[in-house]
Amino acid sequence: MSDLLKYMSTFSAAEEFLDYFQVSYDQAVVNVNRLHILKRFNQYLRATPGTAEMDDGTLHGVCKETLNKAYSDFVNSTAAQERVFKVFQDTDGKQHVSLDSMRSALSSR
Repeated sequence: MSDLLKYMSTFSAAEEFLDYFQVSYDQAVVNVNRLHILKRFNQYLRATPGTAEMDDGTLHGVCKETLNKAYSDFVNSTAAQERVFKVFQDTDGKQHVSLDSMRSALSSR
């Protein structure tokens, strides 16, 4: 594993990634979409061929580019529209709860 990937594994917040790679961001966008941004970043990074063989300098540039792209996806879109997580893929971003299931849940209390 590259030194860059090892260092990135110590990050625990989206802001740490964005700050490290010097990606400008709006805190309001990050507050609402932090997990979606990181998941999309991971998807883009995994879809980039040859990352395992890249030196840290090249990998840093690729990470910065893919993180910026992942963040940008959520600037003018929503998590439901981007459908990063399975819950949005399965329900097309809509949650359906039947009236009967609500009644039974309330009656069991």
